[in-house]
Amino acid sequence: MKRVITALCAALFFCAALPTFAAEGIRITELAVTTKIARGNPIDLVRRISSSSVKSLYCFTRITAPPETDTTIKHVWYNGEEKVGEYTLPVRGVKWRTYSRKDIQKGWSGDWRVEVLDSEGKLLKSIKFRMN
Repeated sequence: MKRVITALCAALFFCAALPTFAAEGIRITELAVTTKIARGNPIDLVRRISSSSVKSLYCFTRITAPPETDTTIKHVWYNGEEKVGEYTLPVRGVKWRTYSRKDIQKGWSGDWRVEVLDSEGKLLKSIKFRMN
């Protein structure tokens, strides 16, 4: 009887840990803010840009994950400390690419960043750039 209870407790612990394992198994292998996505890839890497030179910017993320992953990540865009956009994006595979798009208004300036969060809100990676 004691073995049965031990086995059941171990099985319950293992099942409860599965979603955490999937979320923790996500790894970002590429993160870029870019002016355009072509053929599923960023065409450049923005470090500094004028708000009058673009209508939109994209945050591209390349991910590796455990087999049969079906979860989400979030791209959270900040202008200084002000959150100006949040996008929930699916992750459904061992090798996955995704991106979010932020429309840019003329006159926006300052230090920007995009944070990538897992489905539990844990920061996976962030990227910074400057807008003039």
